[in-house]
Amino acid sequence: MIRTDRKRSRRRLYLILGGLGLVILAAGLAIFQPWLLWVDNDVHDELPTASAGGSSGRQAGTATLISRGTFVSHEHETAGTASLYRLPDGRYQLALAGLRTTTGPDVRVWMSAGPVVEGKAGWHTAEKHRHLDVAPIKGNRGDQLYNLPKGFDPARWPTVDLWCVRFSVSFGAAALKPVSCCLLYTSPSPRDRQ
Repeated sequence: MIRTDRKRSRRRLYLILGGLGLVILAAGLAIFQPWLLWVDNDVHDELPTASAGGSSGRQAGTATLISRGTFVSHEHETAGTASLYRLPDGRYQLALAGLRTTTGPDVRVWMSAGPVVEGKAGWHTAEKHRHLDVAPIKGNRGDQLYNLPKGFDPARWPTVDLWCVRFSVSFGAAALKPVSCCLLYTSPSPRDRQ
């Protein structure tokens, strides 16, 4: 009888531990979403054709390229360029061209008042400075265009950051630098990128 009670107690303990293990596994999968590491979301927004800031790019329908920067990697390998455009009506748009990064849970596009710090030291720089949450990232690859809010002031936001809210870490960031007066930029066609 004592052996039967021990067997039952042991079996109950194994069932409880097994159930607890399943709950922990399910919670870990829900939080970390590891399958996103193997999923690519390609975006192909049409990016503006623009004249460079300071040039005679105030023709009707022409966006003016104000600043541009190249992404540096932080927590995840990130590449591409970020460009800021002023539209003829005074509004601003942010373009991410040739973006390549990892898909993650709750990644947002931020404009930040902080600097871009390369390497591991830059993983948390954006959270220590004022930021403007632009939108959820549309995808982890390709060309993306974001409308910035009315009253946007480029001087206040010199950095673009791809911020993972769930883990409070930057995937990558780009410092926006003013463009020269005579540089013209057109988005490469999808054929040119292959």
